[in-house]
Amino acid sequence: MTTMLIPVYIIIFAFGAVIGSFCNVCIFRIPKHETVVTTPSHCMSCGYRLKWYDLIPIVSWLCLRGNCRKCGEKISPQYPLIETINGLLYVLVFWTNDFDFWESGLTCLLASALLVLSVIDFRTYEIPVEINGFILVLGLLHTCLHRDCWYNYVLGFLLVSGILELIVILSKGRAMGGGDVKLMAAAGLFLGWKGILLAFAVGCVAGAIIHILRMKIFKAGRMLAFGPYLSMGIFVAALWADNIINWYIGALLG
Repeated sequence: MTTMLIPVYIIIFAFGAVIGSFCNVCIFRIPKHETVVTTPSHCMSCGYRLKWYDLIPIVSWLCLRGNCRKCGEKISPQYPLIETINGLLYVLVFWTNDFDFWESGLTCLLASALLVLSVIDFRTYEIPVEINGFILVLGLLHTCLHRDCWYNYVLGFLLVSGILELIVILSKGRAMGGGDVKLMAAAGLFLGWKGILLAFAVGCVAGAIIHILRMKIFKAGRMLAFGPYLSMGIFVAALWADNIINWYIGALLG
């Protein structure tokens, strides 16, 4: 990173943090089936309507020391954490894609959707249909961006999701939820068939390792929220699918 690019990355981080603030709204409201558009931001405890200076990502939470300005109740540290993570993800995306605006823009929105999806699924064991629908729209736009090889993305839409749907049918829904299937279909339209295969492989490995550690260390139950791990695989594939696949093929061929 050159010195000249530092201000650009700061702007990208700040923009990502702003979007991260909206991600927090989605995380809290979507599971409650509340609107994320028309209802103004407010304190979850006393209902105090937040002013513009209460909504500056990261900064407002730090200035208020994590407390509501009106009632003094604690504000979840999730707010600055999600804003920071989303800002860092945006910087990583633009840095990896070498400032390809359209590719980076769509991938940043995908990263935000996956972040929201992961937190909600981890808490509720449900993947909101709204998030899968948003990822599907991103997939359609990404396919249009690469319309010269559209069939690659259509196959990605069908490949892993078709296999998972078969597993759901054979297990009568006990093996995994329908939300996971829809997620892999929508993400497959974004990644293409090679990318979605890699995403699924990464998600399975990450899920197996991390959940076993959670069971051993934190005494987590056997029930697994698969969405966060699939999201991890999707994000990795969105940024590095070609590099990883080429490295793997090269290693196999010696």
